[in-house]
Amino acid sequence: MSYETILYEVAEHVGTITLNRPDKRNAFNRVMCDEFEDLWQRIRFDEDVRVVVLRAAGDKAFCAGLDISAGFSPPAEPFSRADPGRQLCPKQAEVWKPVIAAIHGVAAGGAFYWINECDLVVCSEDAVFFDPHTSIGLVTSLTAIGMIHHGVALREAMRVALLGLDERLSAATAREIGLVNEVVPRDELWPRAHELALQIAAKPPAAVQGSVKAIWSTLDMAWPEARRFGLAHSQIGNPLAAEQLAAEPRTDRSWRLR
Repeated sequence: MSYETILYEVAEHVGTITLNRPDKRNAFNRVMCDEFEDLWQRIRFDEDVRVVVLRAAGDKAFCAGLDISAGFSPPAEPFSRADPGRQLCPKQAEVWKPVIAAIHGVAAGGAFYWINECDLVVCSEDAVFFDPHTSIGLVTSLTAIGMIHHGVALREAMRVALLGLDERLSAATAREIGLVNEVVPRDELWPRAHELALQIAAKPPAAVQGSVKAIWSTLDMAWPEARRFGLAHSQIGNPLAAEQLAAEPRTDRSWRLR
């Protein structure tokens, strides 16, 4: 199946999603939301896909957020309204396969839907992060809440939220505050994200997906509950992972503990 706003391909157990609206700085519209909702379910149930790389076409931006020029009017009935993240985000779609974001250029506003729900984030040296909501008279909530929830310090997230268009996080600052894992030259961005994806894809899927689900699902739990949840997932996933490892042994044994 082909899509209008995104490209998708699978090779070597890696699914690669490319935001493909470069003329709009890859801002998302209603069509992109609907297409992501469909794609995440395809990925969720496709056993050939073990890891996902999320990247963007064009030179200027990963994603400029919501495409306000396209119109994105919510339903008139308030109880029928839903946040776009419900469609765009992998964890809200219950996709427990790791997602690696490859960020270049502008990553603004709604781009944080993806950034906050990816497992690893690699960005290029030209990446710049900001949230324009307060500057245009809108409440910043999900961007900053997501940043805090996933390890960024409160005051760093508040700075992004309150300063709006007057605050631009450089790639180096984003790395310093824990928003991204790595910063690489622009020409190394996609190869590095793919390299990480291949390294993860070489591991037993049950071990990887069980780890992702256990870690994300326990973020809001108290320690005793989280411990019980994590142990249960180990007991479910470990035997499956052992079977997968035996059926598909790695030729490179350098990973074994010495």
